[in-house]
Amino acid sequence: MLETIVNFMNSLLWGKLLVYGLVGAGLFFTIRLGFIQVTHFVHGIKVLAISRRPGKHGLSSFQVFCTSMAARVGAGNMAGVAVAIGTAGPGAVFWMWAIAVLGMATAMIESTLAQVYKVKDSDGQYRGGPAYYMEKGLGQRWMGILFSFFLILAFGLVFNAVQANTITGAMTQVFGFDPLYIGIGIVICSAFVITGGLKKVAKASELIVPVMAVAYIAIAFVVVAMNIEKLPDVFMLVINSAFGWQEVAAGGIAYSVAQAMQAGIARGLFSNEAGMGSAANVAASASPNPNHPASQGFVQMMGVFVDTIVICTATAAIILLSGDAAAGSDGIAKTISALTSHVGDWGGAFIAFAILLFCFTSIIANYSYAETNVMFLSGNSKKALPIFRLVVLGMVMFGSMAKISLVWDLADVSMGLMAIVNLVALVLLSGLAVRVINDYREQIDAGIDPKFDTSKFPELAEQLEEKIWPNSTETVKK
Repeated sequence: MLETIVNFMNSLLWGKLLVYGLVGAGLFFTIRLGFIQVTHFVHGIKVLAISRRPGKHGLSSFQVFCTSMAARVGAGNMAGVAVAIGTAGPGAVFWMWAIAVLGMATAMIESTLAQVYKVKDSDGQYRGGPAYYMEKGLGQRWMGILFSFFLILAFGLVFNAVQANTITGAMTQVFGFDPLYIGIGIVICSAFVITGGLKKVAKASELIVPVMAVAYIAIAFVVVAMNIEKLPDVFMLVINSAFGWQEVAAGGIAYSVAQAMQAGIARGLFSNEAGMGSAANVAASASPNPNHPASQGFVQMMGVFVDTIVICTATAAIILLSGDAAAGSDGIAKTISALTSHVGDWGGAFIAFAILLFCFTSIIANYSYAETNVMFLSGNSKKALPIFRLVVLGMVMFGSMAKISLVWDLADVSMGLMAIVNLVALVLLSGLAVRVINDYREQIDAGIDPKFDTSKFPELAEQLEEKIWPNSTETVKK
């Protein structure tokens, strides 16, 4: 019964609503921002390069980048890419790329808005995200409550079960460990970090994420170098099968363009999260450099690029260069098998270790997203957090033992519902976001270090929390 309901919801969300909604929103934001992901790509790199400056009331932009990457880089990049290729063929990879390029503009919009409407919690730490810009920017707290519910369900519960499930699958396949003991180990390590709150999550992410990302990309480059003569054919296979110009089949199953598009967009969004509003929760916690909301938008825009265009492509290259283009959808098992075929048995151990780090950091970062929304629902009170942490750890244990297909399907449903609510808010607030981003670009073009002066945006006077932005006028109310 549960599987039937979940499958129906996924068919409705991903077969109809979100495929068009996400692509349409990405195109809309891309056009309104003048193809900013192309014209200001180099500037995004420059902003990321100076993002390590710490802030008094927030995390550094680099810490936020690493935390959002910790959530992004996980099961979606390694198991999710394999699932997409296995269920819909190599063409799904192209649609991952497409949704990432469009998603860069969406990430720019949502992270800029998160910065504009951020608040301070009882410890003086910046908090914010879609729930806050829905309440303050749109005056619709009910939307914020609905979004928070879906995010807590998705990131605090279901997605963490997915990450734990992926760790267990890798460790069981490679080392033969008992899933029960793996689950207990994940729970203990997760509890150690999440009880320290957002700052401890950010510090752990800042240490682990750069090392694990560079190591994974390096091994992918090795695989490409070993199979360089196959690369043009594999690239053409992806393009041709994405548009139905070349039939790809295995075991008597042929994959359609619609299957490739649906799987690519679903897995791409699960990986880079653009449009879901998830990364915006931690984006609000930064003290950006330069001190302007759009600055953090550029950082988050680059996060989408690194996650999907770089890391997901690395996984796709490992799988497709092995010749295993369309033979089942066993998730992480497919990725392990592919790398082992390239480099030998140690490849399985490498993937298992990478999965352990990738998915563990995703668990703690996912928790941090959910924590902010628990606080939103409780009026910025932390009283509910101890109970919530126990529930999260329980879901981690559940995920370690659960059936993989049902867990993935639940993740798609909760992610889809979240995205719908957030996309509505983004479209309604896009006018303000575009003006804020254009204000930043005008200052850059004039050779000025951008600062955010809210007196240029009189409609914000009744919406922003007092003294969040240094140049706010005296009319800004708490």
